[in-house]
Amino acid sequence: MSNTLDRGACVCASAALVDGGPGVRFAVATPAGGEAAFAIRYRGQVYAYLNRCAHRLVELDWEPGQFFDAEGRHLICATHGALYQPATGACLDGPCRGAGLVPITVAERDGAVWLAETPVTVVK
Repeated sequence: MSNTLDRGACVCASAALVDGGPGVRFAVATPAGGEAAFAIRYRGQVYAYLNRCAHRLVELDWEPGQFFDAEGRHLICATHGALYQPATGACLDGPCRGAGLVPITVAERDGAVWLAETPVTVVK
């Protein structure tokens, strides 16, 4: 995967993430190589996850960067409609109930969103 971000890299400008709006897609370095990921803003906080459904390993967004449902309350999987809690990644409804998205630690500072200095841990 090209343009893969490593630890401590800048994901995007803070202004690129609007509460309940489109997310920013990026690739992140993991022990398995580069993997698709995304960052969103929910209730004023920034969250990031690997871009893969907990049920099937498919990307969530129904169009590039579109992760939220129509109300901007839940993240939704375009493949089968599973709903995820944006602040935790927990599956609330759908075939993945009890599972969740793989979180990526990010920090917002100096007008930007940054990957943590720690490696991304992937739980399968």
